[in-house]
Amino acid sequence: MTLKRVLYVLCILALLFGAWGVFDRLTTGHENAAYGSYVVWGLWVAMYLFFAGVAAGCFMFATLDLLFDLKLFKGTGKAALWTGLVSLAAALLSIWLDLGHMERIWKVYLQPNLGSVMAQMVWGYTLFGLLLLVSLFLAIRKPTSKILKVLMIVGVPLSLFVSGAVGALLGVNAGRLFWHVGLLPVQFPIFSLASGFAAMLVVIGWFGAKDDARRPQQLWVIALVTIGLQVAKLYFLWADFSQSVYGNVPHNVEAVNQVLYGPYWWAFWIVQIFLGSIIPIVVLSRRKWAENPKIASAIGVLVLIGFVVARANIVFPALTVPELDALTTAFSGPHLSFDYFPSLMEWAVTIGIVGLAVLAFMIGTDRLKLTRAEVA
Repeated sequence: MTLKRVLYVLCILALLFGAWGVFDRLTTGHENAAYGSYVVWGLWVAMYLFFAGVAAGCFMFATLDLLFDLKLFKGTGKAALWTGLVSLAAALLSIWLDLGHMERIWKVYLQPNLGSVMAQMVWGYTLFGLLLLVSLFLAIRKPTSKILKVLMIVGVPLSLFVSGAVGALLGVNAGRLFWHVGLLPVQFPIFSLASGFAAMLVVIGWFGAKDDARRPQQLWVIALVTIGLQVAKLYFLWADFSQSVYGNVPHNVEAVNQVLYGPYWWAFWIVQIFLGSIIPIVVLSRRKWAENPKIASAIGVLVLIGFVVARANIVFPALTVPELDALTTAFSGPHLSFDYFPSLMEWAVTIGIVGLAVLAFMIGTDRLKLTRAEVA
């Protein structure tokens, strides 16, 4: 079987599993979720952060073609915009299912509190989604349109806003010291750019035009940028964690220890650092491997998985450390716990959303012919 056929089968299976999870979520609410009154955010919030980052990063990648007219990346902008649009839809679906009253989303539009960071983000995502959609339409129908250039220019600060605002949403929580550091909002645009370039490694490596002579060079340049962004990510991690540890605030230090040595150690050291950072840096630094579409795309998947875990390692530890030590013994109940690992229902919904996103991406690239070779 070809790769696409395998992916189509996996996506259908993921959708079937996800359909059960969504049914459970809609009929029983949050009853079968592993989060509760103390750990209020879980897997879906982490996936929302991840997909939103990919969306912003893919738009930034699209500017190489549609704004800066780099000949090497001519023709890749449409695929990048489509990947970004699909990722944004997956992000919003993930966070929508996390809401306690999903039907009240209209209030953010008709009764907004624009002083709220969350309200600003909803409006920002709405504008960003419309911009992605119109930009993609023009890139397909009128690629030389001046309006497209204007939209891409407007989209650059907007993509930085929607990615940085996520960090700000966490950072303004003064009661969660693990988030309340000045570096946190700054990291998210860098992480978005890194995840967007990793996604394009996959798109160009697995789905790019085989007759495009530029593909090896494209993969090599993306690989070099990915290496640089991975190094920047590791620097931010070191700066963030060292600042927290040297500050010696107990709750902050405990959250860092949860990541480094506690229940999440394997996710951090094995998945996020070893598989998601060290192996990609080593493999992509060799030009022969980086120019190989199969190898480059597989490494892109590893980087993306690393960023999924990185988002989870930002969200979970801050919530699993009690703000008041007495809370651990004051009350007891199934949703009054500081231990969190996603439930089967949460995994089902997430796998379904991933399957839906990948399926939508493949159908779009096939029907719209977004990955054809194109040289100006």
